[in-house]
Amino acid sequence: MKSIKQEEGDFMDEYEINSNTIALIPIDSEKTKVIEEKETFMVEMCAMKIIERSCEFFGSTYLGRHMGTKALTGISHKSPIIIEESKNIIYFPTTSPRLDECMWLSLKHIQNYKDENGKLMVFFENGQNINVDISYGSFDNQYLRATKLESILRKRKLS
Repeated sequence: MKSIKQEEGDFMDEYEINSNTIALIPIDSEKTKVIEEKETFMVEMCAMKIIERSCEFFGSTYLGRHMGTKALTGISHKSPIIIEESKNIIYFPTTSPRLDECMWLSLKHIQNYKDENGKLMVFFENGQNINVDISYGSFDNQYLRATKLESILRKRKLS
């Protein structure tokens, strides 16, 4: 897992999601802005590739995680993904993951979200916030689906 200070305009060429990762925000089809608890930097990789590599880093594939979500929740489109189960690292997409503009957000870092004058604002526990180009209803649905996945996992751990 890397968290390297960068000079303005520099891009990291590798990155795995970790407990401090808050959001993956696409810049274009090959670059992603990564927001962590204490820093923000650019990675020369699309957000979906970061998701795929992070699943592999923690011992699975994206497709395996996707199928696991479907088996546990019945959700098959715009599915939340368990990146790493023991640390409760669950991410959900803001649109179809096939689209270049799809953001991926960490469920556990979201403090609140609300519609502010027709724009959705997401507030994170570390005090940062971002605008997301999605309706409140769509975001709320994605958030609740990720919460459902988290709840099912928690219940399984207790039994």
